[in-house]
Amino acid sequence: MARVCALIGTKVQYGHNVSHSHRVTNRRFEPNLQKVRLQSEALGQRIPMNVSTRALRSVQKKGGLDGFLLGTADAKLQPGAIRLKNQIRKKLSGR
Repeated sequence: MARVCALIGTKVQYGHNVSHSHRVTNRRFEPNLQKVRLQSEALGQRIPMNVSTRALRSVQKKGGLDGFLLGTADAKLQPGAIRLKNQIRKKLSGR
């Protein structure tokens, strides 16, 4: 499983641990990913995905998965999220 957020693409970053004597060793900064099932009101189903906690806060702020995807630019979304956004847009235009 790749350590990448399914919505916004947050992934592992690299940096250094610096000791008191200023000896530098490499380390990884892992994103805080959670397995969640987000409800899509337009599609009428729950979609399972690995999402960072930062993206989850944004989803809640925008009023759910549909509001988040429709209100976010495609350049900031992962390819899977863009496909989901297009499905939601198509379903809403059919109503």
